[in-house]
Amino acid sequence: MSEKDPGDRNAQAPGKSADETKEQTPPTPPDAHPGGGPEERGDLEPTPAGPGSADGPRILKVSQGMFGQTGTPDTSGYGRLHQVTEFPGPSQRPYGGWYDAAIDRIAALMPNVGQVITKVVIDRGDLTVHVDRDHLLELVKILRDDAQLRFEFFSGVSGVHYPADEGHELHAVYHLGSMTHNRRIRLEVSVPEADPHLPSVVSVYPSADWHERETFDMFGMIFDGHPHLTRILMPDDWPGHPQRKDYPLGGIPVEYKGATIPSPDNRRSYN
Repeated sequence: MSEKDPGDRNAQAPGKSADETKEQTPPTPPDAHPGGGPEERGDLEPTPAGPGSADGPRILKVSQGMFGQTGTPDTSGYGRLHQVTEFPGPSQRPYGGWYDAAIDRIAALMPNVGQVITKVVIDRGDLTVHVDRDHLLELVKILRDDAQLRFEFFSGVSGVHYPADEGHELHAVYHLGSMTHNRRIRLEVSVPEADPHLPSVVSVYPSADWHERETFDMFGMIFDGHPHLTRILMPDDWPGHPQRKDYPLGGIPVEYKGATIPSPDNRRSYN
């Protein structure tokens, strides 16, 4: 049998028990992993984790099964899924990092900030500002033009459909970036299905053009003031908006002996 490797710190020392050897093993220094997170590297500024919320998250919906369906003969295993849809509550001050200064700057430029911003959320290190739709256009102009904010880059807008969020079923989520200050901010605007109107930001961010068209196409949100709000993915005469949660899952007809691929909630079991 070969001798133990002298570089193995966990090897039992001659004449000593394994417990005694383990006690003498020095701990791993925190800088031993150069790829570690900000808490292990002094050259990186940690992202603010957020102060949490005094109210806690709001549970919107608890789903069981695939696509919210239960009792189907599907054998894929997705029927055992358990998903909780929740909204983080408003965060408390101080937010941390540059977040406080950004919100304070917005408040200084918008005396009616209490009507503009309905909620500020710091979740998973990201800043999300919930905005009243009537003041969205005014806010994005300030975010783009003010030297202390300077969110000049429009990354995109996407839609989310929460049927259980009564009166606020449709959410438009805007992602903005500051090349000047190397920062990112998220804006979220919610509108009811019965009145899915909100202002277009194309006049401020021209690149929002096709993003708003896609959100309109998939979710049915109407961006007032858009220069040409038409469908971009589906045909103009397509009924409904395919990414809404209440849109039929449907099946796919295939040209093979009259066969069809049924929708996920109608697939047969194999036992």
